[in-house]
Amino acid sequence: MSEEFNSNQEYGGDQIQILEGLEAVRKRPGMYIGSTSARGLHHLVYEIVDNAVDEALAGHCKNIEVTINEDNSITVQDDGRGIPVDINHKAGKSALEVVFTVLHAGGKFGGGGYKVSGGLHGVGASVVNALSTWLTVEVYKDGKIYSQSYKRGKADGEVKVIGECDKELHGTKVHFLPDSEIFEETVYDYATLKQRLRETAFLTKGLRINIKDTREGSIHDHEFRYEGGIKEFVQYLNRGKEPLYHDVIYCEGTQNGVYVEVALQHNDSFNDSTFSFVNNVITPEGGTHLAGFRNALTKTFNSYARENKIIKDSDPALTGDDIREGLTAIISIKIEEPQFEGQTKQKLGNSEARGAVDSVVSEKLTYFLEQNPEVAKNICEKSLLAQRAREAARKARDLTRRKTSLEGGSLPGKLADCSDKNPKNCEIFIVEGDSAGGSAKTARSRATQAILPLRGKILNVEKARLDRIYDNAEIRSMITAFGTGIHEEFDITKLRYDKIIIMTDADVDGAHIATLMLTFLYRFMPELIKQGHVYLATPPLYKIEKNKKVWYAYDDIELNQILTEIGRDQNNKIQRYKGLGEMDADQLWETTMDPEKRILKQVMIDGENSSELDVTFTTLMGDKVEPRREFIEENAKYVQNLDI
Repeated sequence: MSEEFNSNQEYGGDQIQILEGLEAVRKRPGMYIGSTSARGLHHLVYEIVDNAVDEALAGHCKNIEVTINEDNSITVQDDGRGIPVDINHKAGKSALEVVFTVLHAGGKFGGGGYKVSGGLHGVGASVVNALSTWLTVEVYKDGKIYSQSYKRGKADGEVKVIGECDKELHGTKVHFLPDSEIFEETVYDYATLKQRLRETAFLTKGLRINIKDTREGSIHDHEFRYEGGIKEFVQYLNRGKEPLYHDVIYCEGTQNGVYVEVALQHNDSFNDSTFSFVNNVITPEGGTHLAGFRNALTKTFNSYARENKIIKDSDPALTGDDIREGLTAIISIKIEEPQFEGQTKQKLGNSEARGAVDSVVSEKLTYFLEQNPEVAKNICEKSLLAQRAREAARKARDLTRRKTSLEGGSLPGKLADCSDKNPKNCEIFIVEGDSAGGSAKTARSRATQAILPLRGKILNVEKARLDRIYDNAEIRSMITAFGTGIHEEFDITKLRYDKIIIMTDADVDGAHIATLMLTFLYRFMPELIKQGHVYLATPPLYKIEKNKKVWYAYDDIELNQILTEIGRDQNNKIQRYKGLGEMDADQLWETTMDPEKRILKQVMIDGENSSELDVTFTTLMGDKVEPRREFIEENAKYVQNLDI
C-alpha cells in the first residue's frame, strides 16, 4: 500500500479520545451490531478482528489468530503495537480500560492513532465487551504482559502486569464469551467466520489470518495469506468460470488523498460480479467509488473501441451493462474520513472518491488496453455480443407488452390469482408440476393465496443472456405475475404479493428446481430477497397413521421422535412422500399451505458475505464440475435436510 497510509504518528494514552459513555449498549444492542441473531453474534468477532486489521493497514501487524474455543468463546490475537496501557489524562485511567469500557473511544478519531480505519468507527471493543458475559484482554509490549478482565462491560479490577515477555514481542490478545442473556443463539458457525476472514485477507495484501475451531466434533484449521491481494480475490471469485483472458487487470494509485486499488477480469458468464470496499469494509450498496469505476470502464472501452475501429463512429456506443457482462471486479479504496449514506453505512458518499477511482482506473486501464490489444479486442467483441442480445431482449420485452395489451390482460393464463388486491395480504406459491399445481389450487385460500404452476426445470440463468431469459415461457410467467419487472427495470413498489413461496418436492430434483429459481431471483430481482419477500415451503417427508390418528414428520429425526412417543409396532402405517403430487388437497393445506401450521424458511442475503454467495451460485450452477464437486464435499456435512 502507498506509504502515505502507513502511520508513523504517536500512538500513546492521549491518542485514545473519549466521545460518550457505554450504558446504552446492553439496552439496545441492535443499534450497535445490527441484531441479536446469529448475524450480530458473528459481528462481535469482526469488530475485534477489524481493530487488528487497522493495525495492519497502519503497517504494524502481520499476523492475526482467531480461535473458536471449546466453550464457544472467541480468542483474537494480533502482533500489532498493542493497545496503549498508559494513563489517558482526560479519563484519569488506563487507555486500555478506556478502549474497552467507553463507547466511541479509540485511536480512530481526530487523526490520532490511525490514518485510515475500518471497524465500527472505534466503538468495536467496548461494544463487544458490553455484550459479553466476560472478556479478558492481554497486551504484550515493552517486555511486559498487561491484563485486565471485565464482566458484562464493567472492569473487574485494575490493569495489571501479569508477567514478562520477550522485548521483541508485541500485540493484543482478546478473549470473550458472548452473553446468552443478549443473543438468541451463542453457537458460532465456522463457515461464516472463515468466509469473512478469507475476504479480509484478500483485501489486506500479505496479512496472514489463521482461524481454528477447537470444539469437539468440529475441529478445523485454515490459514489465509494472499501476496497478490485483490488480484487473487478476483481469481478466487472466477474459479468456477472460464476467464476470457489470463491476467487479472490491476489498477493502483493515490488521488486527492484517496488510495485506490481495482482488480478486474472478464469471464464466460453473463453476470456482473462487482464488489466494492472502503477501508476493508464491504459496501453492498456501492456509492461514489463504484460510480467512478463504472464511469471509467464505460468511457475507456468506448474510446478504445472507436479509436481502433472495433465499433464505427455511426454505431451506438457500448453501455456499461454491455461492457460489464461477465465481469468480476473488486474496488477497494482507503480514505481517511469515509462518509456513509443512511444508518446501515452500506453506501459511500464521499465525492472525492468518485473522481479518484475514475482517474486511476481510466489511466491504468487505457495503458493496459494499449499494451494488450488481443485482450482488448476479446472484451470489446464480448461487449458487442452483449449489446446485440440486449437489443433482442428489448424487442422480446416490447413484443410481450404489446401482446398482453392486445389480449386485454397482463397475467399469465395458468396463474390462479387471489381475489384480495392488497399486496400486503397476498402470497404466491410457485409450484413444480401440474399435478401439485392442481392440488395447490384446490387447497388454497382463494382470497389471499395465488398459485403459479411451472412445467419442469426453468432455464439456468447462470448460463444464459438476457434475450434467452425473456424468451423463456416459465420465467416470463414469473416476471409477469410478480409485476416488478427485472434487471434495470425492476420496481419493488409494483410487487403484487408480499410473500413469494417456492414450493417444490422434498427430493434432489425439487432442491435443484428451487436452486434454479433462487439463482434467477438473486441475479435479476435481488431486492425481493434482500427485503424479505422470498420463502421456501417445507412439505413433510412422512405421514404416520396409527389407530385413525395422523402425524406428519418433516425429517428423519422428527419421524423417530413420533415413533418413540406412539410406540414402534405393526399398527404404524408410515408413508414416505415422493412428491407434492402424492398429497391430496386437504393434506397439502394442512402441512404446507395453512399459515397457522406450515413451516416457511425465509431466504436471506447477508450483504457482508455477498462475494461468497456469488461464488456459491456460480459453483452450483456453472459449467465447471471440479469446483462443484469440491463445494459439495466440503459442505455436505452441514446439510440437515435436502430441501433447505
